[in-house]
Parts: sequence; C-alpha cells; structure tokens
Amino acid sequence: MKQRIITALILAPLVLLGIIYLPLAWFMPALAAITLIGFWEWTQFVNAPQSRILALLPALVVSGISFWWVQPTMDTLNALTSHHYLILVIGSIWWIIASILAITYPRSRPGWENVNWLRHSFGILTLLPFYWSVVFLRAESMSVDMWHGAQLVIFVCLIVWTADSGAYFSGKYFGKHKMAPAVSPNKTLEGLVGGLILAVIVGATLAKAFNLQFSSDFTMYMIILCTAIISVLGDLVESMFKRVSNIKDSSHIIPGHGGVLDRIDSLTAAFPVFAFLYFVL
Repeated sequence: MKQRIITALILAPLVLLGIIYLPLAWFMPALAAITLIGFWEWTQFVNAPQSRILALLPALVVSGISFWWVQPTMDTLNALTSHHYLILVIGSIWWIIASILAITYPRSRPGWENVNWLRHSFGILTLLPFYWSVVFLRAESMSVDMWHGAQLVIFVCLIVWTADSGAYFSGKYFGKHKMAPAVSPNKTLEGLVGGLILAVIVGATLAKAFNLQFSSDFTMYMIILCTAIISVLGDLVESMFKRVSNIKDSSHIIPGHGGVLDRIDSLTAAFPVFAFLYFVL
C-alpha cells in the first residue's frame, strides 16, 4: 500500500502537468506511447502461441490506418467531421456491448473465448477510440482557448477517479449486493450508487469551476452520470478479460499499481462515451 501511494503521488501530478502544458504535437505522441503499452499488455489476452510481437501487429496496422483516416492536424481536429464522430460512435457502442458481456459473464464467455480475431478486435475497440477521444477533447477549441481542451480531459479523469473512490468506500461500508460476482466479487451495487452520487456532485461542481458549457443542466448531469456508470463497467470488462486469461495484473510496469491497462481501464470506457455525448448533445 505504501508503494502504491508513493507511486500515485508521483504519477498523478505528472499526468496532470502533461495534460495541461504539453503542446498537442507532444501530447499526441505521449498518449500514443501509453496506448502502445496498453496494446502490448493486451497481447496477453489473445492466443499468441508464437510471438507477442506478431500478436501486436493487428493493432499497429489498424492504428496506422486510423491516423491516415483521421489526418490529425490542428485544422481537422478543430472541426470534427463524420470520420471523427464515427470513431466515437464505434467506441461507445463497443462499451455497451462489452458491459453486457461483463454483466452476463460467465454465460457470455463461450461466445468469444476461443475466437481469436474477436479478442484482437476487443483490444483495438478498447484502446483506439480511447486514444482518439482524448485527442479530440484535448484539441477542442484550442485555436481560441488553449486551456479549454485540457480542462475537458481533466474533467473526465476526475469524474472517473471520483466514481472509483466513491464506489470503493461506499462498497466497503455499505456493500451487500454483488454487482458481477463472477467477474469482480468485491464490487457491489451499493458501491456503484455511492460512486455515482459522488461523481455527479463533484462533476457538477467542477463543471462550474472550469466554466464548461453544456446545452442545459439536465444534459450536464446526464453526461456526468453516463460517464461515471460506463467507467465502473469498464473496470469490470478488463477484470473479465484478465480472469479468462488467468492474469492478475496486466503487467508490473507501474510499481504497486500493475500495468497501464490496470490504471486506465475505467478511462478507456469513459472517454469515448463522454466525448460522443459532449460533442453531440
């Protein structure tokens, strides 16, 4: 626990400083490096009897195609097109499907466990929309206000971290009814409710503090709530894949915290859903 706290105290400020101060031209490669590590860790979740490097190739190829398709420049990122929205739609739909798989586990397991192309696809659908949704948010209105996009990214991170903390403490003190015992025995419905309540309170407060604009207060609360719910389910989804692959942590790259996927599992779900709702509603 001591190592976990020390690591968090070092990493959290670095992440926040990177989000705020890195120019977009540096922010994108930095985020791409994190995403690449996530893809590498995902190779444990696919059947790769010969080489994990070969198992990484499908994700690299699709990622390269996505860069060609999006053509990420300051101009294109400041005016989202149908290509950008399609990525967010695909990412959001994936998380609805993935959440159903996790909630219905282990009944859902036979449908995909031995289908290797599906497991490759799951990794791409988990990490690639995450990458682009963070980039889209970070670049939002950058030509007018260089801080606005950074505030949006931090806003989503804080919603997720608040929901996670609220769920942990609510579940610890009030938890009785298991949410998905076959996937994560410690997560409870009481914890979920506690996390959502705290996330909505903190999110609404931060929205006003950051002066974030939503079409209405109702829309703001709905987006915060949906983001918090899908972030909790995102954590369940990664737990499901680790359970099927008989893996405790995705890696040991972060002392006391496991791997990159262990740290960003909730964020990979939250960002595409938040970005889609934020840009559409």
